[in-house]
Formats: sequence, C-alpha cells, structure tokens
Amino acid sequence: MTESAPSCHGSGTATAPAAAGTPHPLDPLNSDEFRAAAAILRRDKGVDERWRFAAMELREPAKDVVRGFRPGDPIDRRARVTAWSRDEGIPYKAVVSLTDDAVVSWEAVPGQQANMTVDEWHEAHEVLIQHPDVVAALAKRGITDLDLVLIDTWAYGHSLIPQGFQDRRVGWTDVWRRAAPNANPYANPVMGLHFVVDLNTMELLQVEDTAPPAEAPVMGEYIPSLIPGLQQRTDVKALDIVQPEGVSFALDGHELRWQKWTMRLGFNYREGLVIHRLEYDGRPVAHRMSFAEMVVPYRDPSPDHHRRTAFDAGEWGLGFMTTSLKLGCDCLGDITYVDAVLHDTRGEPYTIENAICLHEEDDGVLWKHVDEKAGSEVRRSRRMVVSFHATVANYEYLTYWRFYQDGTIQCEVRATGIMVTSAFEGDAPPYGTVVDERTYAPIHQHFIVARLDMEVDGPENTVVVTESEALPISDENPYGLAVVTRSRPLESEAEGRLDVDFATQRSFKVVNRTKPNRLGTAPGFKLYPNAALPSMAHPDAPFRQRAQVIDHPVWVSRFDEEERWPAGEFCNQSREDLGLPAWQQADRSLTDTDVVLWHVFGIHHVPRPEDWPVMPVDVVSFELKPVGFFDRNPALDVPPAPGRCH
Repeated sequence: MTESAPSCHGSGTATAPAAAGTPHPLDPLNSDEFRAAAAILRRDKGVDERWRFAAMELREPAKDVVRGFRPGDPIDRRARVTAWSRDEGIPYKAVVSLTDDAVVSWEAVPGQQANMTVDEWHEAHEVLIQHPDVVAALAKRGITDLDLVLIDTWAYGHSLIPQGFQDRRVGWTDVWRRAAPNANPYANPVMGLHFVVDLNTMELLQVEDTAPPAEAPVMGEYIPSLIPGLQQRTDVKALDIVQPEGVSFALDGHELRWQKWTMRLGFNYREGLVIHRLEYDGRPVAHRMSFAEMVVPYRDPSPDHHRRTAFDAGEWGLGFMTTSLKLGCDCLGDITYVDAVLHDTRGEPYTIENAICLHEEDDGVLWKHVDEKAGSEVRRSRRMVVSFHATVANYEYLTYWRFYQDGTIQCEVRATGIMVTSAFEGDAPPYGTVVDERTYAPIHQHFIVARLDMEVDGPENTVVVTESEALPISDENPYGLAVVTRSRPLESEAEGRLDVDFATQRSFKVVNRTKPNRLGTAPGFKLYPNAALPSMAHPDAPFRQRAQVIDHPVWVSRFDEEERWPAGEFCNQSREDLGLPAWQQADRSLTDTDVVLWHVFGIHHVPRPEDWPVMPVDVVSFELKPVGFFDRNPALDVPPAPGRCH
C-alpha cells in the first residue's frame, strides 16, 4: 500500500544489517523457511496457483522450551500459515513442521475471511483503473489522465457489505487524484465515487456514483518543489550525533544486549516488531511485548466516510506495512539496522531492508542533587531505542520502544502522514474541522492495543490495582493532609476489565508475590496509561461490536498461546469481537500465574488546520516502571560523563 517517496539525506553512521548470529528458537522465519512452508503445503494439501498465502510466521515454541534453551540445543522449527483458495473462498489455518517436512495441522475456517494482502491492493487498482465502467465514471468527472488516479481499497465490516455480496471476499474503494505526477493524491478526493470489488475474482461488483460537491481549490502539497512560494529556512545548522568510541550495545543475530538490558528482536507480518525475552540484569521482566491490534474508526456518518474503520494490524498487518528506514532522517546517530523478511501471496519471501533501527540517545538528566558541602552530583540519562515505522496508506505510525538505565520501559507512537479530507458546500459538516478552502478533515480515533506478556521475576504474576484515597479530617488528620493507598489483587478474569480513574489515581501493577524483595514487598512493574481514551460509541455501532476491546484501556487475561489477537484472529469482514472479550468469559484465575496485560491507548484526533497538508507528529505513549523490583535506585552505578558532572 506504500508508494516511493523522495529520499532523505542526513548525517550519522550506520552498520550493515545484522547477520544471522547464534540460532535461537524465537528467530523469525528466514527466506528458505518461507519457501519451504509454501512448498510443503503445495505438495501435501494441493495448494496451487489459485491459492493465496495471507499469513506466514514462526509458530513460537512453548515458553518452557524457550526458557530451557541453551545455544547448540536442537531447534524444532514450525510455521503458522493462513491460506485460501480464490475459487473456494474458505481460509485454512495450518501448522507446518519445517524440521520434519510435514503438515502438523490443517483446519478450514468457514465463514471467515483472511487478512487483506498488499498484492490484492495493487491488483485491485490495476484491474479497476482499466475497467470501462471506472473509466467512464472518471471521465464524467473530467478525469481522463488515469496515471494520476489512485484507487485505494479498504476492508469491510460485515454489516456494511452491500446486500448479496456478504459471502464474497470484497473490498470498497476510495478514489483520489494527483494534481501532477508526484503530487499528493490525498489532497484531491474524488468524492461520491466508490467501487465494490470481489478480491478473489477481481470483478467489479458495484459502482457507487453520487453527485459530489464542487471541487475545492485546496493547497494540499507537501513536497517543497510543489508548494507555491515556499521559502525554506536558512538558519538551521547541522546537528550531528557522534559516538567516537562506538556504541554501548551488542547484537548477536536477533539478541540485543545493552548495559543491563537483554532482549530478542522478533518480526512478523501482523505485529511488525516484537520484543521477546526482556530481562534486566539477568532477571526476567517480560516474555513478549508487541502491538496486537490498531483500530481506527472515523466518526463521520456521511456517505464517503461511514464505512471507514481500519483494523491496521488485523485487516492488513503492521509488518506488511513496514517501510525501510533512512539514515539521518528516521534515525540519527550511530545506527545499527536490522532487516526483516516477509512473504507475498505466492509464499515467496522478500526483504524489508533497514526495517528496525537500533541506537542510543541522550535523555537529559537521570538524577541530580546539589549539596552545600559535597557539591553537585549529576548523571546523564541514556536510553536504548528500538524502532520501526509503518505506512498504512495515508497515515504513518512511528513506533519506539525505549529502555532506560533505571529499569523504565517506554513505548511511544508518533502518528504523522496525511489526513483524509472531503470538500463541502454551504456550512461545514459538524463531524470535522475545516483545514482548507471548503475542505474538512473528519474527527477520528486511533486505538492501539499493546499486548504485554509479562514475566516479572518469573511467570507467577498477579495484577494489583491500587487507588489513592484522601482521608477525612479527624483527630489523627486535623489538617486534611492524609492520603493512603488501597490495593486489591485481581482474582479472576471477571475483574480483568479496567478503566483509568483520575480522581483516585488508579494504578495497575504486575507483581510477583512469590519472590518478595529485601523490604518484604512484591517486586513489580507499574503501567502508566498516559494516553487512554474512551470509545465514545453506541454499543450497537458496528465498529464497536467488532472491537469491544476498545471499551476499556486495561485488560488482564490468563495466558494461552492461541489468544493473541484482541479483536479476533479474522478481522476482515468480521461481525463481532471474538477475541479478548470472548476469552475472558472463561473467568480463569489470575493469581500467581501466567498473565497477559493488555493496554489500549491512542489518539482522539480532532483535526487542526496545522495538521494539513501533512501532520506534525502526534505523540502518545505509555510506560512500565519498576516498583519494588529494586531495593533502591538502580541507576546509582551509572558513572558521570568523562571529565564532567563533578
């Protein structure tokens, strides 16, 4: 779904992409393994050229296998695969043993649709742009240069599919037009014109053509050469990040080591970057952290927008949307890049070069105190950054996992790119913001679901909810100063749907009560939900039915290796959320066991004129901070900067 863009030039240094390194059971599938998985299914299950591969990824080994693995041990490699026949239309889920050269399981999933694929997106554009009905509809609007037209296919929610097409694999399309060959297509929507296409047969099923408003005279360009009268700033001096002694981290294949942190880097089609086996100073913190879903509903009921809800992970795949990073633009400093290998719908592998960026950053002051006798003691903070960027049509999501010297983990997402806009006549629609002449951008939301498979000092974890309470004035509290905290452990999944509460400063900690620290309390990590947002939707709204996970910012579930996708495994054309809300109905115990913490955060985007024509980044984040994991400040051993800070 991405198109090439002008290159960016900047300063810095980069190493070559990481080599294979020491083999490990969590290493992502490589090119040979993608080809082998496809070949085994062709040989044993009759998968031929009429089939598409929607999803291929490592089937991760059981946790006890991973914990017990030592370099040199034999590794059983398996792949998860979802494929479907374009003739039959039913997806099949398979587990393929690459070690034994055999199909381990093969399961039909009738009534579901596999995720959309990049190949289908491109093929739909190529087929539709040549269809006589499409050519005629465009010509009626005065559009005859078809090289300037972009047809952008979106996935459907089941209840919005036109009557008679519900059992088919269908997509609906937007149409956009560039003003010039390299101009911004999203500046010029072809309003009122949408196509419904069967993605198995690439058949045009329906043309929706309603009278549009008059085209608005927008200035929607962002490339400097296309912006009339633009004078770029001349007072920006070079800023170089230099590490003359090299970096402080080491990469062995997919294992990253930095100061006291160690982790393994995974990557797959759906989640993109995955952080595995996170440890601090040899103590486990998390088994696996990733983005499991991203739901983007547009809150505009008009005909051009009422279907516009994207499940960017479940319908498309953040891995498939990942773009190559460029030195000095996306990452600045002494950079190490890691490539990612994915597959197309034929099962053929391809490489995303520089998919993951690794680098260190200065982060200001870590700790400081000035004493009149001892003088000043100051330590600079440094953080290890692991990042990847995904371009999903008009939007970019820039994701950063940051690891700090004091044990803090921060996950930050920066949303940028180009907003969807519409022209209007008369009064501006109430569902958006005017951003250009007779042009508005709809209000929309970005719900990101982080899946945090925690393992704080081992798998025997419990989630504790703590609230602060101001005590009433009494003889013991005559000035009304006293504040106490009250904590309760979550006993079962029936209690595992949680909201933030400003009034009580409600907090959520994952603790290990089986391994008390020196002070007698449970070591833990506390979630700081800095960007929680409400769904603000009627319970019967189709997008909310499909994504009930957005109803609460914090969820807790009992670990199950098959429970990975909070809005369900098959989001494309889904009717309801068969994921996290359904799993929790089992009401499993959550005490001193293997739990998963899910955090829903994101952006309630009421557009600004300043967001047009390309958005400055909108930044949201959450943090996991150690609470009782250490007996005292773990960063006391950070040395001062050489020759400074004394």
